[in-house]
Amino acid sequence: MTEDFLQQEKKRVRNPFVPIGALVTAGVLTAGLISFRQGNSQLGQKLMRARVVVQGATVALMVGTAFYYGENPWRSS
Repeated sequence: MTEDFLQQEKKRVRNPFVPIGALVTAGVLTAGLISFRQGNSQLGQKLMRARVVVQGATVALMVGTAFYYGENPWRSS
């Protein structure tokens, strides 16, 4: 149990931008859905496009740090 926690903490310390990116993605998605519900479809579309960009950047950070720290799941052992 302690080793799992330490391993997760180590990953979080390596790249704090991934959880931040996930939170930003969720925030933009929520704002977009609220604007659609209020009838402002033009703003909602812009927010949905921004969500795609933020989500892509978050995934790129995840892949980039995995390669940087040598956690390549496609590498044969």
